[in-house]
Amino acid sequence: MSEDNMRSRLLGVTQLAADYCATCENAREMEKMEFVDRMLDLLPRIYWEFFDLSADIVALDEFDYFSSYVDEDYYDSIRRHIEALLGPDDVFLETFEEDMKYSDTPIAASIAESLADIFQPLFDFISITKDTDGEKITEAYMQCKEDFGSYWSQMLCNVLRALNHIKYSSNGE
Repeated sequence: MSEDNMRSRLLGVTQLAADYCATCENAREMEKMEFVDRMLDLLPRIYWEFFDLSADIVALDEFDYFSSYVDEDYYDSIRRHIEALLGPDDVFLETFEEDMKYSDTPIAASIAESLADIFQPLFDFISITKDTDGEKITEAYMQCKEDFGSYWSQMLCNVLRALNHIKYSSNGE
């Protein structure tokens, strides 16, 4: 892939991440099903871009690690607004939790917390890109991609299942 095509794809991923973050930030102003529909639109595309695009990016031998732009209060406000919007539908059973294999009881997870956990690396990615006028977009993507592989890809898949349940069950209406 040419450098121009790669840059264009990275800018597209940045816009997709920005759309996700804006949706999370504006959750308190949305109707529940509008928010669920928006997440069901964004999350599969985000997964695909972080899965697919990384194969085309030449791995950097070294890249700077950036500090987080999301402090605890900001994270918590995102989580709380989504939790309030979803109400009792926020809780779902987590089947991929490591502790699940040792537990006799189901382990509950929170859609809001999962979405906030995904929000943090995506917000960092777009913030780094913006603050460096796009000069560090590849490094920012690589850091976010590393986090994707480490923890938030599985979380995205799990929360997508829970959101799908809200969309197609009578609870979501």
